[in-house]
Amino acid sequence: MMRLPLIFLALTGALVSPALAHTGVNSATSFASGVAHPLGGADHVTVMVAVGLWAVLRGNSALWVWPTTFVAVMLIGGALGMTHIAIPFVEPGILASVVALGLMVALAADLQVPVGATIIGAFALLHGHAHGTEAADTLNGLEYMAGFALATATLHALGIGFALILQRIALRTAVRLAGAGCAAIGVGLFSGAL
Repeated sequence: MMRLPLIFLALTGALVSPALAHTGVNSATSFASGVAHPLGGADHVTVMVAVGLWAVLRGNSALWVWPTTFVAVMLIGGALGMTHIAIPFVEPGILASVVALGLMVALAADLQVPVGATIIGAFALLHGHAHGTEAADTLNGLEYMAGFALATATLHALGIGFALILQRIALRTAVRLAGAGCAAIGVGLFSGAL
């Protein structure tokens, strides 16, 4: 059962192209720009909401472990990017995260919490690195990353809230359909349709 999601993740990563959703160093210089940036990109909004949706489907400790893992590892990736430590396949990995995490929700992948956290953490590292390379290596860059972390956590909370509302009214299938929508957005970004 666990092999199918992991095989799919590997295949997704092999088929994607760069998300190209990153703005460059000049716009990554303040707390406000850090808050605003994730809200303006389909890849960011979709992945962050998908983490929240998937955490609700999994339940229990995943509700706090997975979003916390994403934010914490994203900040580590940001620090690596700010210090110019290269990580391969950042942009393709970001795009793969949109499709893969959307499919994890759509398939209601019931992975153990540490396994899910590992997958989420790998994608978070890439998201963080991309934004760390955009951030100035000054106090302004740290402010940008703090704003980015706040916006990311907020999007996770929105995904959790949305899924909890749907589950409360007995619409678990709707949560899975939202995951399919996340995956469709990823395919649209890959194909250039979005």
